[in-house]
Amino acid sequence: MQGYPEVTVLRYGHRPGRDDRMTTHVGLTARALGADRVVFPGNAGQSEQTVADITERFGGPFDVELTDELDAFIRDWDGFIVHLTMYGERLQDVESEIRRIHDDQRQPLLVVVGGEKVSFEVYEEADFNVGVTNQPHSEVAGLAVFLDHLFDGAELDQEYENAEQRVIPQALGKRVEEVDEE
Repeated sequence: MQGYPEVTVLRYGHRPGRDDRMTTHVGLTARALGADRVVFPGNAGQSEQTVADITERFGGPFDVELTDELDAFIRDWDGFIVHLTMYGERLQDVESEIRRIHDDQRQPLLVVVGGEKVSFEVYEEADFNVGVTNQPHSEVAGLAVFLDHLFDGAELDQEYENAEQRVIPQALGKRVEEVDEE
């Protein structure tokens, strides 16, 4: 999100056929709620294409990429790492410290969101293992709540550039307009 240090979301693991929709929704949630980019496993090309298409149609900036080296991506990250897991520290207990490191120290943040079984090395590499409710639920919901807390709600007012289409908010019905760039 503009004005904040980089936030990258890494989807750790993807089972083709089983996780396609969930992986795509991790990317869409990251984009809509203020992250700068999402990195998917190399076998999630369908999700990558969908998120790139949405970004082209509804604006960015937002980057989406693939990697076959998830563990190396985490190991080589130059910033700090938050791993979202139901087994972590409670979000409400660590969010102010995470926000302080991100905002005040201007450090880039990598948010790791699991798919299939996450290796123990991810827990060890993470600066914070964070649980949103410490109960089983969707990784998409956990990511959404985490980003909302990180940005303190400011992501809800962000503006998107280079959009082809724009949703016009209204109380009833659906309205999408083409954007005229003059």
